[in-house]
Amino acid sequence: MGMYELIKGDDAAEAVADPNKHILAVADDALHKDIETGGKAAAPAVANDASASMKRGQRLASLDVFRGFTVALMIFVDNAGGFFPAINHSPWNGVTLADFVMPLFLFIVGMALALTYKRVTNKTMATKKAVLRAIKLFVVGLVVQGGFFHGLHNLTYGVDIFRIRWMGVLQRIAIAYLLAAICEIWLRSDDLVDSGYSLVRRYRLQLLVGFILTTVYIVLLYGLYVSDWEYQIPVAGSTPKTFSVKCGVRGDTGPACNAVGMIDRQIFGIQHLHRRPVYERTEQCSINSPASGPLPSDAPSWCQAPFDPEGLLSTVMAIVTCLIGLQFGHVIIHFQDHKDRIVQWMIPSFCLLALAFSLDFFGMHMNKALYTWSYTCITAGVAGVMFSGVYVLVDVYGYRRPSLAMEWLGKNAFIVYILLGCNILPVFIQGFYWREPQNNILKVIGIS
Repeated sequence: MGMYELIKGDDAAEAVADPNKHILAVADDALHKDIETGGKAAAPAVANDASASMKRGQRLASLDVFRGFTVALMIFVDNAGGFFPAINHSPWNGVTLADFVMPLFLFIVGMALALTYKRVTNKTMATKKAVLRAIKLFVVGLVVQGGFFHGLHNLTYGVDIFRIRWMGVLQRIAIAYLLAAICEIWLRSDDLVDSGYSLVRRYRLQLLVGFILTTVYIVLLYGLYVSDWEYQIPVAGSTPKTFSVKCGVRGDTGPACNAVGMIDRQIFGIQHLHRRPVYERTEQCSINSPASGPLPSDAPSWCQAPFDPEGLLSTVMAIVTCLIGLQFGHVIIHFQDHKDRIVQWMIPSFCLLALAFSLDFFGMHMNKALYTWSYTCITAGVAGVMFSGVYVLVDVYGYRRPSLAMEWLGKNAFIVYILLGCNILPVFIQGFYWREPQNNILKVIGIS
């Protein structure tokens, strides 16, 4: 992972040394070159918003620490969620600890983009590089999440192209990264920033994009008509079993008849969606709810239907989360004083939290699978408060040593995610066995 500097205003070409190598960046830009310049030496920046100079060599370690904390949280909920269902992903409405992981990553990506594209002298070249990075990340996501490791437990791997999963965590981050990067490259003015209002004015076009995306999402979620549909489940040695789901509704946000699932079924095809839907742990679908379990005798027909938690329509709001993080990153660029930065972070964070609870109270429930507006607000608000706290502890008061482990995780977040979050490490370990594939190291240590 690259190094983030403690940026003091809109100054100094050395303000960001290779900031692109965060969880998203799989590119290999040279250190000490501004990626926005197309590989040329960075042009000297003019401090038009704040004239203070940067303290060279001083790191913005809080962003690495915050990312590392998110990686640690991901590892914790992935491994402990099966034993403690209360922290696992919510079966449908409501939020749990695990439901904050993805939005935190998206928020961090947005903040990092503000540092990455602080100066753009060649917009076309910067856009080209952003597209290439997004494509690389999307392809990596297809390999590790598209179905290649579907036979992890019986030691058979491979991709059935007819059933490959097109969307996933990395694919969603790639899309959000690309859209947020394009907004940062092309949609900002040259207005001076000396207050919160002027900051909003400078990036008003980006905020407009976020508003448009939110509006489109709400209109489609509550306005599209969802007709009846059906799906099949393979049965060994017999013909597939067909299930019919009755809908014929508009604006439904339940597991069976929502517009998010319908759009994915129509565009991707139901065979390309995630085959272990989160709603299989609801009370209607599991006698052990909120944990997984056998189907109740009166289970509805949709309980075993594929549903992608990283679908197309829900990704629209994921982009909004990234754009919110981008605005938080702008505060680092344009404000010099620690107090000013914290104030500019805390005010919108608490506004987002208040809006989230208000929306939930009036019926727009927090839902990770649908990535509802209220869910976007609650997770972005929590992310803003958490980052502010990390910033105060690490970069203001200098508690670096206690956070070194998290900082290391943050700098190596992408490789840690690939190895642990995508099962690459377990697959590698299982590749060494004695005579039979089942006699591997995992079995020896008692976790196979």
